[in-house]
Amino acid sequence: MIIEWNTHIFSPDLQRYPFHKDAVYRPDVSIQPPHPLGAYLKRMEQAGIDRAVLVHPEPYGDDHRLILDCLEEEGERLKGTCLFYPKDPDGPRKMEELIARQPRIVACRFHAHRGKEMYLDSFTSPEVRRLWQKALELGLIIELHIGPNYALQVAEMLRTYPSSTVLIDHLAEPHKGDAVEYAHVLELAAFDKVYMKLSGLNHFATDAPLYLSAVPFTRRVIEAFGPNRLVWGSGTPNIVDAHMEGYTETDRMKVKGENLAKLLWNDR
Repeated sequence: MIIEWNTHIFSPDLQRYPFHKDAVYRPDVSIQPPHPLGAYLKRMEQAGIDRAVLVHPEPYGDDHRLILDCLEEEGERLKGTCLFYPKDPDGPRKMEELIARQPRIVACRFHAHRGKEMYLDSFTSPEVRRLWQKALELGLIIELHIGPNYALQVAEMLRTYPSSTVLIDHLAEPHKGDAVEYAHVLELAAFDKVYMKLSGLNHFATDAPLYLSAVPFTRRVIEAFGPNRLVWGSGTPNIVDAHMEGYTETDRMKVKGENLAKLLWNDR
């Protein structure tokens, strides 16, 4: 079972799917195919990906029309994530309405690293706590696109909300912090419901497609979280084999998809 949790779907139809007025970046969607979901489903077939979690992209803000249409078009192979602005007092209500409409949205994504302070200043703020609590009430995974400088705040939130299941994106963007800050990221492995995504290697390494130059670093992360709490999320699933040399095939398959199959599809 191969499951990818990473892909953003963008549409060239800006009339139907406009970017949010507060979008932090605006990609060139003119290069996107007319039917972007169809193109991604074709990629899944070519790469041997059985299921996927579509990640609602930042440029659409809290407008989820595109991901809703994708999930309505495709069956049980796909699930999705959502995004709301913590500083929006209506965020929790909007989240509840969204999940009622589409229960295959399984996670709420928070952005917090250097350069993304427009989303939140601190995880300990009342606004963030309110949104986090609503996500837990709705049974959502907390997806954290954080930098290392936010790891201590996340640990405090996990002590406050011990029922949280958390997925950390892109190895916590190690290039956006220092060694001391990243040590606090590794300490998050002490919380048994925290998962790390083996993804985003291209954010700090250039030797695609396997990014073998990063192996000395990823080896330490893999040791900290272990194969039961790692998930693959971008590039080729062969990255898992390259960065988990010495682990069993059973362990590598957990990371490639079986951990997510249990977590999201209740496979046993």
